[in-house]
Amino acid sequence: MLYGALEAGGTKMICAVGNENGQILDQTTIPTTTPEETMPQIIEYFKTKIDENLPEEDRIVALGVACFGPVDVREGSKTYGNILNTPKIAWRNYPIVKTLKDALGDIPIGFDTDVNGSLLGEATWGTAKGLTDAVYITIGTGIGMGAISGGNPIHGQLHPEAGHIIMSKIPGDEYKGHCPTHGACFEGMASGPAIQERWGKPAQELREMPEVWELEAKYIAQALTAITLILSPQKIILGGGVMGQSQLFPLVRKYTLDYLNNYIDTKELRNVNSYITPAALNGNQGIMGAIKLAELATEE
Repeated sequence: MLYGALEAGGTKMICAVGNENGQILDQTTIPTTTPEETMPQIIEYFKTKIDENLPEEDRIVALGVACFGPVDVREGSKTYGNILNTPKIAWRNYPIVKTLKDALGDIPIGFDTDVNGSLLGEATWGTAKGLTDAVYITIGTGIGMGAISGGNPIHGQLHPEAGHIIMSKIPGDEYKGHCPTHGACFEGMASGPAIQERWGKPAQELREMPEVWELEAKYIAQALTAITLILSPQKIILGGGVMGQSQLFPLVRKYTLDYLNNYIDTKELRNVNSYITPAALNGNQGIMGAIKLAELATEE
């Protein structure tokens, strides 16, 4: 069977068709501008994939949507499927799932956050395959976290927003923080814009400045320590543009172990290189997770 997949990101929307093996068979990218400009293009793409003139085996049977947030993932809620209080003003309170349902008809739609989608991709086909408890964190323009516990995505009253864990400032760091809501939270201290604002240059131009990455690693490690202690995942996967600085991984692992200070002794932490790890799906974890969301929607 074929599944439609939408990875709805803050800068681009990736639309794709894939199968139950996670293979991406067709894909296109649409800029994220306003709903009025972007959504008709998304709808047109998927309409061509459910066209009754297509042979049945060539039509998608469901659509999975992994969306930037915050979003309402509480089924039964009046605002289920809506993008909520996003900094992207044009998309605030936008009913993305209802809009797709109204346009595409009776097709099942699976819906979750973009980071839960990425984790679902990694848990199905990637580095978290076979695990019941794992975390995926993307560190880039913003910081977001997806988590599974007992094999299921964590939602609760909304969904995890670990990018806004409040940080303890590293001694000597006078930077106020980039987050307009919290200042010195995880996103405020360690996101790509925070790096650029603090140091005056984007991350990719700071590679040869070890002091940049020592400080960055300490803030990331603070968050990973809290997440390890609270959620007890079997693996933490780090993605996003900032983590493209591969020199960060050894530092983050070192400082996470330092902060834990041997309080937890598990086989996972004894093999910290496998516990704190990059994504394994070559940047496709989000769209592959959306394929899996579509497959799960057909089972409900």
